[in-house]
Amino acid sequence: MKLETLFTHFENSIDSESLNSVKQRLNQLTPPEIALQIESTPSKFRKILWSLVDSKLSGLALHDLSDEIQNEILEDMDASSVALLTEGLDIDDVVDILQHIPEKMIPAVLDRMSGQDRYRIEKVLTYPENTAGGLMDPNVITVRPDITVKLVLRYLRRFDNIPNNFDNIFVVDRSDKFIGILPINTLLTSSATKMVYQLMEDNCQIIDVNASDSEVAETFKLFNLVTAPVVDNDSYLLGQIMIDDVVDVIIDEADHSLFAMAGLQDSEDTFLSVKKTAPKRSLWLGLNLITAIIASSAIGIFQDAIEELVALAVLMPIVASMGGVAGSQTLTVVVRGMALGQIEKQNIRWLFSKEFAVGILNGLCFSLVTGILVSIWFENFMLAVIVGSAMIINLTAAALSGTLVPIILKRIRVDPAVAGSVILTTITDVVGFVSFLGLSALLLI
Repeated sequence: MKLETLFTHFENSIDSESLNSVKQRLNQLTPPEIALQIESTPSKFRKILWSLVDSKLSGLALHDLSDEIQNEILEDMDASSVALLTEGLDIDDVVDILQHIPEKMIPAVLDRMSGQDRYRIEKVLTYPENTAGGLMDPNVITVRPDITVKLVLRYLRRFDNIPNNFDNIFVVDRSDKFIGILPINTLLTSSATKMVYQLMEDNCQIIDVNASDSEVAETFKLFNLVTAPVVDNDSYLLGQIMIDDVVDVIIDEADHSLFAMAGLQDSEDTFLSVKKTAPKRSLWLGLNLITAIIASSAIGIFQDAIEELVALAVLMPIVASMGGVAGSQTLTVVVRGMALGQIEKQNIRWLFSKEFAVGILNGLCFSLVTGILVSIWFENFMLAVIVGSAMIINLTAAALSGTLVPIILKRIRVDPAVAGSVILTTITDVVGFVSFLGLSALLLI
């Protein structure tokens, strides 16, 4: 269901009546819906809307906001306010919030928490944010292998609250080394006298605490996991990762790829002010200006030929455009393959050969179509041959560069999603202009 945008109720006039009306409606929403309302509000009204959120909902709502808006809200809070905000949240969610406040404030926030929570949070904060250690929740339910199902069930009834995505109990030895998992469905359908070691599964997926968040997401996807244990190099159980945290990683990676292709920051805010938005986009525009000048200089070499035959000016954008589209198709496929871990040294040669063949085949097909159209349009057979030849050259070059550019960029540790498109566009423009105008200068003029 589409939500009504609440800020419009006080956009023109802020008074107590309109604020009370918005507050009542806002706090009837779920935390994700509250976060959506705040993100859908222009920046100058966000803090007003945030001030209306009930304290019982504010922590969960903040966690669902984008990083940039979290920073915007947290920058005005003191340690006491942040500590109050985190009450009742899962440990991993608290850590996510603490990672958005100044480092010098974190000890003051931790001082206001219970000793047990503080210890667990400090433990997670020692790991980088983009690793399994930074994602994990240290709160886990564990049992020993030498107890019965009856005792496990009695133990579970002692908990006031069980996590929503609770599908396995982790089995550990007396030194807390991970041994295996006891699936909940197995527990509930087994005899009360059965021992845990008789029911547990020891051939299960575990996550190394230093694994990257991308590797964690890939493991969850590959094995259809809901939860997974996190262990250190000595197999000691440190915590668990749940599917909701992995979904956040997947969304962040998708946002990164989408924004990077346009040269934008991952946290680009739809309703950010003009003053803050314009500088963020200027770097990419400046880089594109440089590449456009490079492409234009290639045209300048053949200025005399263009002046002599105006048809060249009409047709050269077609060759460049076709190369750009073909290259973008290849680039997108290759970057996606890299993100999914499908492209490795062993299959790069096959991929290169395949894209080379695709480039030639498409070049031949579209050169024939374009050649026929140009021959009819300008009644010049040689011009049609030149356009067709340039099309084959550029589509082949586009396929090859679309394959090689991201591979080379990754090898030199540059994000292909960020730099790939601008480099590829420059290559296809230059190759398209030079091949078409160069052949025209040789054969027509």
